[in-house]
Amino acid sequence: MDVLTTAHHGRTTTYRFREARGEPDAPTILFVHGSGGSHSVWRGQFRLASDYSVAALDLSGHGDSDDVDADTGYETLSAYVDDVIAVAKATDASVLVGNSLGGAVAMTLALERDYDLDALVLAGTGAKLAVLDDLLNWLDDDFDRAVSFLHEEDKLFHTDDERLVEGSKEAMYDAGRAVTRRDFRSCHTFDVRDQLGEISVPTLALVGEYDRLTPPSYHEFLSEEIPNGEMATIEDAAHLAMLEQPEAFNAAVTSFLDRRVE
Repeated sequence: MDVLTTAHHGRTTTYRFREARGEPDAPTILFVHGSGGSHSVWRGQFRLASDYSVAALDLSGHGDSDDVDADTGYETLSAYVDDVIAVAKATDASVLVGNSLGGAVAMTLALERDYDLDALVLAGTGAKLAVLDDLLNWLDDDFDRAVSFLHEEDKLFHTDDERLVEGSKEAMYDAGRAVTRRDFRSCHTFDVRDQLGEISVPTLALVGEYDRLTPPSYHEFLSEEIPNGEMATIEDAAHLAMLEQPEAFNAAVTSFLDRRVE
């Protein structure tokens, strides 16, 4: 796997890239992480490089990418869209897979920017991403409580696998309170429920069976309101289904792309 960077808008964005070992004309998939995360949440998806070229970026202020001076809300989401477009152009990516905040970024790009996409996968996300008031308050003044809350049963994870849970907590602490707070408060302002009909590319709404943060009803709405939308469920998983059930997640993505992308 190559660790690469691209410079844009006065900052540098870092991403990981693995070229397809199979069909050279297959589309490149770009994975976009959620709040307080990094490219590492997609480590199981690099197995898709047997069929597709795969890239996963660190959004501004996450992982190894430079931060951005942006107000919380739409300005932050727009800056993250700039990150995604820069990496998409560098890798020739035409399929976006976004989790949670990453799904909001992907939808914003599809609705507002002039970039050609072949497909979207919206995983553990929604057209509106209101955040619990208590969580917003904890992100302001009790980060430990916020991290603990997010790792309660059937929020980020359905499993009690200590390795996954502790790794996820560590990643959130690495992102830090300020960036994680900015992410969640930017999610809180996101609402494109009235615009979904404008998304023209084939779209898969993919949800973990037990996800309490962005439940199946959010994905049913996406699949019903997006003209070329459909839905799939990952069993025995919650919000971070790509980590809990990577093989099932990858199979759902592959099945969708094989059917919907030429």
